[in-house]
Amino acid sequence: MTLTQLRAFVAVARLGSVKAAAESLGVTEPAVSGAVAALRRELGDVLFIRAGGGISLTPGGQRLAAGAAEIVGLAEETRHRVRQASAGTAQLRVASTETGAEQVLPALLASFGRRQPDLDADTLAVPVGVFGELLRDRRADVTIGPAPAPHPAIESVPFLRFQLVVVAAPGHPLRQQSRIVPGRLSREPWLFGPAGMDPDTLAGAFLARIGVDPAKATAFPSVTASLNAVAAGDGLTLALLHVVREELRRSHLVVLDVLGMPVNGMLYASTLAPDRRSAVAAALCRFVTTPAATQALLARSNGVPLTEFRPPVHVTLWS
Repeated sequence: MTLTQLRAFVAVARLGSVKAAAESLGVTEPAVSGAVAALRRELGDVLFIRAGGGISLTPGGQRLAAGAAEIVGLAEETRHRVRQASAGTAQLRVASTETGAEQVLPALLASFGRRQPDLDADTLAVPVGVFGELLRDRRADVTIGPAPAPHPAIESVPFLRFQLVVVAAPGHPLRQQSRIVPGRLSREPWLFGPAGMDPDTLAGAFLARIGVDPAKATAFPSVTASLNAVAAGDGLTLALLHVVREELRRSHLVVLDVLGMPVNGMLYASTLAPDRRSAVAAALCRFVTTPAATQALLARSNGVPLTEFRPPVHVTLWS
């Protein structure tokens, strides 16, 4: 077996088709088919069959997919470690939600980077549902946000309690109402960043519970853009209270009095078990529990220097 063959099979298993796998890998369909055919011959297993417009893995294919993803992930991690050794940098890949990548990671990584001056950090904006997969496949070193589904190979460290609130423009008609029934809000225009209704987030779960129709919500290129539209009176959104404190102080936004709000949540830093995580990933997981990290997050401003902020890579492969 070769890495090329395993990488091709992992892509087919993950994406459900040879065509999609070829597109994601930037190769031809015959190249992917040839790689899978070589694995079938060597292992004596068809690995998958076509079913319902997609594929269904055989029991052998399921075991190969799990093992191959681990092998490909280890190869990628080794490549990263060799590059960082050559460049003299500590390379870190941090995955978070769209909101986290925009409103949590810049301040957190800027503060962490002052303690780790050789840090070279990349951020990935992904759905919560793939947090565990990214860690297990070693495509991310740390995830910041909700804890992934429990898994023996993953550890999660809680580090910051937050409150989720409904915000609107000061002139919004609901501003004058008290103890608003959440279901009443389902008829209002809702504005979000690119992935504001991810059902695995606290915000997405709340919106699903009160009956907000995703098809009628408006998505903006960034969370900041959606907050600006809310301030202009175009609708409502959910926000992290500590993130919008300055906008509230300046009366650009107001918090609506909604029954059951604010909703309390927790941010977690998740990574592989100690014997499998990188030194810099372990250092970040220790750092998030320090007063310096908490201060950086609670004193968040819009002024993270551009030299310290690296825009997130918006991964759509798993969304």
